[in-house]
Amino acid sequence: MQNFLREVENGEIIVVENDELKSIKPFPPQKPRPCIFEYIYFSRPDSILNGKTTYEFRKKFGEQLAIEDDIEADLVVPVPDSGNAAALGYSQKIKINFDLGLIRNHYVGRTFIEPAQKIRSLGVKLKLNANKSSIKDKKIILIDDSLVRGTTSHKIVKMLYYAGAKEIHVRIASPEIKYPDFYGVDMPTRKELLAANKSVSEICKYIGADSLKFLSINGLYKAMGFEKRNSTYPQLTDHYFTGDYPVKIIDDLGDNKITQLSLLSTGSNS
Repeated sequence: MQNFLREVENGEIIVVENDELKSIKPFPPQKPRPCIFEYIYFSRPDSILNGKTTYEFRKKFGEQLAIEDDIEADLVVPVPDSGNAAALGYSQKIKINFDLGLIRNHYVGRTFIEPAQKIRSLGVKLKLNANKSSIKDKKIILIDDSLVRGTTSHKIVKMLYYAGAKEIHVRIASPEIKYPDFYGVDMPTRKELLAANKSVSEICKYIGADSLKFLSINGLYKAMGFEKRNSTYPQLTDHYFTGDYPVKIIDDLGDNKITQLSLLSTGSNS
């Protein structure tokens, strides 16, 4: 049986030897700046971060998104499983029914990291099916945790319309992803990130929805218990949204990524 003791501290090394735990802290103390995507997407819903489960944080993202929104609809539908908690928080906040308008096949993996567009498109079709009995003739608020290339969102919106949805209003429980990640996740270059190259209205047109809204950056921080984002000393690593990387990027990333990164020095969001 496993028991949760505590989180590993910033800069700490835990050594397990002879059934004993030993804590080593070889580095000078530094202010923690954890990755915000652990809370949004990476961690399992039952993972404990900062004394709470990520499920609780994700519900709060949905609640804050509802506070910032003003759309009328019949039903809140999550993109499973990534949007489940946020959609539940959203629906409970504005007291609109929550239902599973999409059914997921759990034997198919993630689609946004697949190497080819044809594979990603096929993956969406294999991964999700519309639940026609729930969505027919309904105005739907479709909730997901993030939007990267927009390929999945485009396919899902098309699928829901084909199944009889009357209106589809896409809501994303995080800000626009405008910058790539270089710390372990296979995220595209800025050239491939939809929000780095299109406005919200242009993205909405691209995915084919009636409307589109993202959670604000300060709303994201507020949902996590902060008053707002500290622009001088950010509480979390949020370079996906802001371009504020925690360390200077010095690796040879190839012409495409270097070209995109050169925009960071000018502050361009094009």
